[in-house]
Amino acid sequence: MKPRIAILISGGGSNMVSLVNSMKSNRINALPAIVISNNPNAAGLKKASELDVPTISIDHKIFNGNREAFEETLNNTLQRETIDIICLAGFMRILSHSFINQWDNKILNIHPSLLPKYKGLNTHQRAIDASDKITGCSVHIVTSELDGGLVLGQKSVNISSDETAQTLAEKVLVEEHVLYSKILDDFINNIYVQ
Repeated sequence: MKPRIAILISGGGSNMVSLVNSMKSNRINALPAIVISNNPNAAGLKKASELDVPTISIDHKIFNGNREAFEETLNNTLQRETIDIICLAGFMRILSHSFINQWDNKILNIHPSLLPKYKGLNTHQRAIDASDKITGCSVHIVTSELDGGLVLGQKSVNISSDETAQTLAEKVLVEEHVLYSKILDDFINNIYVQ
């Protein structure tokens, strides 16, 4: 039986679309079971529906800052959907230590830098400001340390002399789509021996 994947998004969902397409074409031996967004207006929800993937919005704002209640609702949804692996794909909420422990070594994230460099936000501008010649993206296991879990794979891109944060983000995003699918497939093959 194929592992059931939940993809968590907050925005446009381009990495989600790439993962879903890879699963539907059997490049990843998994089932895209559900796409969940904390943002009810996320464009990625419509994209997932167009790909015939069930969606749900769990708007974090209705919990009035109560992260525990938000995560309890999220966790109940994941359990109801019998999820095996969670893929964060532009999910802009920091998950608690308690939530991460419940899903120990079952949450992956894509991050737009060559970790351990530039954890957190504004990674592309930070790489440009530091006069770096290369940057890239990383897929890692999520731990309670922000962007600090075991790195499972990376892909680099060159930074040109006239690079802007936007042009760099576009270059890195192309590589994110390739890398995330490859690493998720490798991760599944290493865990779920057929």
